[in-house]
Amino acid sequence: MTELRDTADRTSGTPAGTSACTPAGTPAGAQASRRASTPASASASTPAGTMAGTLASTPAAARCRAGAGEGFSLYRPALTAGFYQPKIEAYYYTQWDGYEMPLHAHNRAEIMYVISGQCEVHTERERIALKKGEFVLLDGNVAHRLLVSKDVSCRMLNIEFLFVEEPGTSFPPLRELAFGDPAVAEFLSEPAPVLVLKDPNDVYHTLKTLVLQLDHPEPGRELMVRLLFSQLLLQVARLTVKARSRETMPGEAYVRQAIRYIHQHYDCELQVKDIAAAVNVHPGYLHRIFKAQTGVTVLDYVTGYRIDKAKMLLAKADIPITEISDYIGLSSRQYFSAVFKKVTGQTPLEYRNSVRASSWS
Repeated sequence: MTELRDTADRTSGTPAGTSACTPAGTPAGAQASRRASTPASASASTPAGTMAGTLASTPAAARCRAGAGEGFSLYRPALTAGFYQPKIEAYYYTQWDGYEMPLHAHNRAEIMYVISGQCEVHTERERIALKKGEFVLLDGNVAHRLLVSKDVSCRMLNIEFLFVEEPGTSFPPLRELAFGDPAVAEFLSEPAPVLVLKDPNDVYHTLKTLVLQLDHPEPGRELMVRLLFSQLLLQVARLTVKARSRETMPGEAYVRQAIRYIHQHYDCELQVKDIAAAVNVHPGYLHRIFKAQTGVTVLDYVTGYRIDKAKMLLAKADIPITEISDYIGLSSRQYFSAVFKKVTGQTPLEYRNSVRASSWS
């Protein structure tokens, strides 16, 4: 199996220290943020053991038009109206050790994926802490910088990309992908300068295979690169849509945790403050979101679940009625009988007799 490995810096047809978009006469090194053999803005401080490069398969003029000339954004409506194809301008796989990257921006989107370790990505508005299995998607022209603390290592996979219009190309354009998958269409229609996502492992494998394809030119590579990029975009879009749906109901996870806790501890004494403490929220907040999402209060849900368990025990077990309350977390037999009759309309004895009578008949 082919694996990502530490290699010497390598390029794909662009001189080190320059870019295909570098104007003629620009001194070598003046465009360090677009180096072919180093990550954006890393310049000569790139650590040894880096797999990196740029693609030279697109004419320089076309890349410049799609990049600096138009102010690239992944969310431009034109991308889903024309015949746009992805172009990966740079990629790298490297390990950073105690590194601080200068603040910079470029006319292409970027995915920064943490394979191991931890780091921070700073923009002009926020500081983003990333750890293994997390990644950030930066839109074009978003100023950012990478920071890796001293005595900390961070291994990363990065790609920088944009879209260029290529009418007549046999490979389906971006608009076909958006038309064929609702998640991609939704993703591209809601601009987000910075997206932070947690990967269930799908994105890593696709990104890793994509970088391997980019670093090992072979017949048919362009088709494979476009297929892999389409898969990557689809995975990122679905993760984004899923994350946004969770954000629309921020308390949903707490309610699920609270219900799970109730199911596991219904046979103990339970108060709202105990359940709230178990899911790390304020009791008042839990009360509000629980009622909003389930239609009942926390205590009403606990009571209903206990009565359901009591009904099961009365119907299927030979436990004395006087002991049922102990099995469902109610220490008072009288209180159990009163609550049971209020909920079911029958006393525990009446319920048991009615169930057994119906089973015999």
